[in-house]
Amino acid sequence: MSSANSNEDLKVVEICAGAGGQSLGLERAGFRHQLAVELDGHAVATLKRNQPDWEVRQGDVADAGVWDPEEYKGVDLFAGGVPCPPFSIAGKQMGATDERDLFAWAIEACGRMQPRALLLENVRGLSANRFSAYRQHVLDQLHEYGYVGEWKLLHASDFGVPQLRPRFVLVAMAKEHAEYFTWPETLGTPKPTVGETLLDLMQARGWEGAEDWAKRADSIAPTIVGGSKRHGGADLGPTRAKRAWAELGVDALGVADAAPGPGWEPGPGVPGPKLTTEMVARIQGWKGGFSEWQFEGRKTAVYRQIGNAFPPPVAEAVGRSIARALRKEGPRHELIESTSAVHDPVYKVLRGATRPLAADQIIAKLAKAGISMDVPEVERHLSHLGRDFEVQTIQRSSGAYAYTLGEFKAFTGQEDHQRHDFFVHQRAKIS
Repeated sequence: MSSANSNEDLKVVEICAGAGGQSLGLERAGFRHQLAVELDGHAVATLKRNQPDWEVRQGDVADAGVWDPEEYKGVDLFAGGVPCPPFSIAGKQMGATDERDLFAWAIEACGRMQPRALLLENVRGLSANRFSAYRQHVLDQLHEYGYVGEWKLLHASDFGVPQLRPRFVLVAMAKEHAEYFTWPETLGTPKPTVGETLLDLMQARGWEGAEDWAKRADSIAPTIVGGSKRHGGADLGPTRAKRAWAELGVDALGVADAAPGPGWEPGPGVPGPKLTTEMVARIQGWKGGFSEWQFEGRKTAVYRQIGNAFPPPVAEAVGRSIARALRKEGPRHELIESTSAVHDPVYKVLRGATRPLAADQIIAKLAKAGISMDVPEVERHLSHLGRDFEVQTIQRSSGAYAYTLGEFKAFTGQEDHQRHDFFVHQRAKIS
């Protein structure tokens, strides 16, 4: 893996680039795009409008006809925000068996590309116990490729974004650089509120009630959701989120074409004005130095691009931490691998086993490692494992069941994987 001069821009290849939230943040952190790949035509048009000098390609990132990861071997950073539905509650948390899952494919591509660093972000759901074995498999795979990986749950509101928006982020790099990596420091309090963030936009057309509205909207926003092409037009989220928006004086049942004008008053049962796409973009972090970004498409398409984005300030903060580590700036520290971090101990036991193990044998091996677990807990882990991995079960003469960990079910590029047929038939509905 090559080294980088501290005076030179670092290079990044980004997949599932969307409308450029992560792209913009990484650019401000000192990275320059060698390539950006995105499926959605509106998002591609947005990227090309804002970054006409970039190489932007439209298509399925797993399609060899769109790009070849091996052509970018040794790039400084391989980054992306792969599809969230496989790990979200709304997407039923199907994980490796969800044909939209590209996380495992991205890890495989990382092994082929051998970038100096990897950055992948996804929804909070990936941090749940349901996916502990999936995460463990990812870290083990990265270790085999020569990387030290670490997961971290980041909240956008800790980086100046007036929104909850927790994102689960994976950063991996070679040991020589991982020793210098630290997660970015948060900005602390006070956190910007929806009211102070949007006041000038609410006043833009002369609405007299803007200042009173801003006083009411004195908290951060619930998570902006981009929604899916499978569903209807733009609105600000599920029922629970709509209630939270109503408390802030925002009508979440859609997106407005313009800010309220002089004399505007909410109708019966309406908590306040709707937000425009410009307002939503600002809540997503397109403000200050990020505010000149222009989105292509009609209102719903623009809203979805914004809602599905990684907030630029968060991407910038993580990007700066990665850049410092690649340049070996700052103090060295103990690597996470030296602390033997384990996400799923049952997975680790079965992965290292040379023969089928019964629940009591798994418990005994865990006890030797100082981990206490009873039979119901082991069975819960096995149930989760069976959703993402082939788990072979045999019944012994004693009546007890023994288990062997088999293949990972996720798509990693297999030519005979069911994802190919799904993609052909559902492409128009994939977000």
